[in-house]
Amino acid sequence: MTASALFRSLLAAGILSAGATTVAPSARAAEADLTATVPASCNNQDFLAKQWAFENGKPKADVPVHICGTVIALSPKARRTRSGWHGYFYVAVTPRISIRIVSGLDEMNAPAWPWVNKGDQVEVVGRYYFDSIRRQGIDWTHHGTGWSWRVPGYVVVNGKRYE
Repeated sequence: MTASALFRSLLAAGILSAGATTVAPSARAAEADLTATVPASCNNQDFLAKQWAFENGKPKADVPVHICGTVIALSPKARRTRSGWHGYFYVAVTPRISIRIVSGLDEMNAPAWPWVNKGDQVEVVGRYYFDSIRRQGIDWTHHGTGWSWRVPGYVVVNGKRYE
């Protein structure tokens, strides 16, 4: 079993997300290997394969993705959640498939929200989460990391990068 497969298995089993206070050395290696699984350039096919697997009953674990596409909708007002202020927009990754992007505005080096507009071309690196078909999206789109996510994200809007 590869290190990244082990990490996904541990996440799916709830061992890492259950607040375990110690992590085996092999799990730490798997966690470090997680950044290697982020495609270096936009890879919508990788995202669509992960989305298809989750929608068809494969074990669900948060995974890093690197997508690109066109902004098709956005929430004009930022919303406050328990983890801070967030901006929301939707990106079409194919003509028939879009995904919600959640941007942690407190963490990002960006102008006041909204800094995207309908029709903008974007590239997004972040964490793909899948709770259900209606509750899925990409978050952790900022440079910061935490105990639960180690991959720095970003959003590029028409060539301008925000982290």
